[in-house]
Amino acid sequence: MSDLHFAKSLSRLGTESAFVVLARAQALAAEGRDIINLGIGQPDFRTPDHIVEAGIKALRDGHHGYTPANGLPALREAVAADLHARHGTEVNPDNVVVVPGGKPTMFFAVLMFGEPGAEIMYPNPGFPIYESVIRYSGATPVPIRLREENGFAFSADEVLSQITPKTRLMIINSPANPTGGVTPRAEIDKLVAGLADHPQVAILSDEIYSQMLYDGREHVSLLQYPEIRDRLIMLDGWSKTYAMTGWRMGYAVWPDSCVEHVTRLCINDHSCVNAAAQFAGLAALTGPKDAVTDMVAQFDERRKIIVRELNTVPGFRCADAAGAFYAFPNIEGTGLTAKEAQDRFLDEAGVATVAGTSFGAMGEGYLRFSYANSAENIVEACNRIRKLF
Repeated sequence: MSDLHFAKSLSRLGTESAFVVLARAQALAAEGRDIINLGIGQPDFRTPDHIVEAGIKALRDGHHGYTPANGLPALREAVAADLHARHGTEVNPDNVVVVPGGKPTMFFAVLMFGEPGAEIMYPNPGFPIYESVIRYSGATPVPIRLREENGFAFSADEVLSQITPKTRLMIINSPANPTGGVTPRAEIDKLVAGLADHPQVAILSDEIYSQMLYDGREHVSLLQYPEIRDRLIMLDGWSKTYAMTGWRMGYAVWPDSCVEHVTRLCINDHSCVNAAAQFAGLAALTGPKDAVTDMVAQFDERRKIIVRELNTVPGFRCADAAGAFYAFPNIEGTGLTAKEAQDRFLDEAGVATVAGTSFGAMGEGYLRFSYANSAENIVEACNRIRKLF
């Protein structure tokens, strides 16, 4: 028998429950059960062909070695050009750091500012890795509550009131996972103005769903506010927009003061991002965007269907989803807890969803439904849930 002694910090590290649900759903499917998966948060579309071909060509052309730790220069230049085209703001390619997915940016930002005695603010309900990594760092997580009555947008006044001398980092996410909420420009304007009184607070703006908005809503990137650029980390990437989750491609724009630190973290952690994947990412940014437009249009149609269908389930109340590809219905009327509903819907109805509490304690009374599935499956899943009641 081994007598291993693990570091105490491991006990503070959480997980992403959507993958736990996915594993359970796959196990049931392997047993012959008919499972409709509305749990996992990834597009159900193929990566566009021209992007795949660029990755294959890179391999055939011999791009098999290491690249710079912060990413290929041509790719970082393409990121800067794309951000200028979408947000109307100049970005220095030297401030762009390409990483394997979105999570490394979160991890590095929290490790850079989190330690015992520090406070880090994060959205709740929100992407579970935020709170997990904050706790791992030893810092105190301070939840920014997102309320249904506000369309799951944050209140700038409330956020600013929570800042203390111990606050080191603030994480915001719009469009948001798991709620689909989008924070309007007026609230972001107010937040940025208020942050002038708190120059010690860095901001991590997770904008990974920036191109998935509906009903004419605008995405407000924090890159558009020059007064906070010297302490802003803006996260985006390829996974959601280009259906490239398995390619593991993300990036962030870092302030000058952080670039050397994050590059060193990259070298210590993963050396560099897969070379062929970077050439695929370059093709995504510089090539045709028709597939992106079509995918978002299909998500919009599914969004309308799932919101309509969920509002017919007894005990459900589902607000209109503004962005991303998630619906976050209130299920308090069913009398079930979020975890009870998640388990019953999977075991008894064959529908995989994710409990709101997987995204923080303030997600109790809610479920996350991903509408990255066909319209037919969405309707059938809601029919199965209705039958339970």
